[in-house]
Amino acid sequence: MKSPASTRTPVSVRAERADTDLQDDVPPRGGQAAPRSLRMWRPLRIPAHQDTSARVRGVYPFLAEGNLPTAGVYVGRDLYSGGAFVYDPWVLYAAGVITAPNLVIAGIVGAGKSALIKSLYTRSIPFGRKVYVPGDPKGEHSAIAEAVGGKAIILGHGLRTRLNPLDSGPRPAGISEPEWEAMVGARRLDLVGALAETMLTRPLTPIEHTVIDRALNQVVAQAETPILPMIVDRILEPGPEQDARLADDGRMVGHALRRLVSGDLQGIFDGPSTVTFDPALPMLSLDLSRVANSDALVSVLMTCASAWMEAALLDPAGGHRWVIYDEAWRLMSQPALLRRMDAQWRLARHFGIANALLFHKLSDLDTVGDAGSAMRAVAASLLANTETQIIYRQGADQVGPTTLALGLTRTERQLLPTLGVGQGLWRIKGHARVIEHHLHPEEMRAFNTSNRMTGP
Repeated sequence: MKSPASTRTPVSVRAERADTDLQDDVPPRGGQAAPRSLRMWRPLRIPAHQDTSARVRGVYPFLAEGNLPTAGVYVGRDLYSGGAFVYDPWVLYAAGVITAPNLVIAGIVGAGKSALIKSLYTRSIPFGRKVYVPGDPKGEHSAIAEAVGGKAIILGHGLRTRLNPLDSGPRPAGISEPEWEAMVGARRLDLVGALAETMLTRPLTPIEHTVIDRALNQVVAQAETPILPMIVDRILEPGPEQDARLADDGRMVGHALRRLVSGDLQGIFDGPSTVTFDPALPMLSLDLSRVANSDALVSVLMTCASAWMEAALLDPAGGHRWVIYDEAWRLMSQPALLRRMDAQWRLARHFGIANALLFHKLSDLDTVGDAGSAMRAVAASLLANTETQIIYRQGADQVGPTTLALGLTRTERQLLPTLGVGQGLWRIKGHARVIEHHLHPEEMRAFNTSNRMTGP
């Protein structure tokens, strides 16, 4: 790469012109000097200099491209170098640039972060990537899922759609039947416990764990595929062959779970699944827009959806998959769901997935749990295990917390309030870029989230 100083043409042209014009400026002996007589009359010739981009970027840090791979999906233009910018977490991982394929996107409403993640995953689909959206609170991804040949599952009251979170799912290749039964049993026990914790808004006691375990074992012994109403019945009425004290010990758990099958949250989990999970589809999204005004139901749906999709994530032959967590501030408020997200974050390389977490502002992490609590520590670990950070425009009051959370430089800090729509600060394991996201007109129409404000 040549440095800007190697551009010889303008310098030599000016020098030759000066050499010609200054002939008249040479003063006669004893005369007065012409106005330009102090200029250099000899041509200024600077030899070209070539060096590696690794060295030149130290002198011109905003012009050098750095050492990132050139393979990936097209994102847009580097605002400082003018070159095209591509991104693919699996390519970066294979090249050794990153060790964790997860990413965080933060930006104020209308900055363009939603359009960015949509274009990233849709442009990845032709390269064999699949997309899972385990919870879409606003229904933004449903039309896209249908457009790319995937499926959007709409859940809510009054619909015929049922989702049984206790489905075993397809058995991954290479896992024996006994191993699979043990894995399914552990996942079901963990799921029922997580649902109970969500509904009780507190951790379970050891006795309550035992109650759930006993009830689940009884139901599985009688039914090939258990459903939640069976579990609730067994918790509230353990049966004559069980210890009579189990009914009292599990009373609170049973009534908490009863809301999911016969209370105000009924109609979604109270029967066999009416939809199937097809891991071969390019995209699958769970549309929660019908219940978005209920934080309790959104949390329960997300917990069930995560468990429902884990069977596909466990398949080593499933390929590379995006897992999108939109409106993350709502999801991280539930301890059980937060722990499941943390597990997927840590096992991303093992599963071959790239988790994407979308925030309005990183200070939302400060609302998770109390200061110094385990929940706050888990939320902070999500950010720590994310080596791709994309920051769109932030309000003036958020620049300080964002700088503190990510360790931004002074230059990066000054950039955040000045970024335009679609412009973001990309930080990829020590590489910092300011990228302008480019959208095709068809993408702009498909990804637009302001239709109700701007008209049809």
